[in-house]
Amino acid sequence: MIYVFKTSVNRKIQAKKLKPHIDQILPKAKWNFDLEDRDKILRIDSEENIVFEIIGLLNIHKFDCEELE
Repeated sequence: MIYVFKTSVNRKIQAKKLKPHIDQILPKAKWNFDLEDRDKILRIDSEENIVFEIIGLLNIHKFDCEELE
């Protein structure tokens, strides 16, 4: 399933700092940030329902994050 999140991550260095944390939660998932998009999209392809984990993770690191439908 593809999950799409609007985030406040707006720089590559921020995404790189989040990478080990996202990889730890989702070791088998494919994911990427689209920082060119106005909503700073985080796209995740995962078999698991990861909505609450990802929102919580980004919130802990002081980023806004909400699932887009």
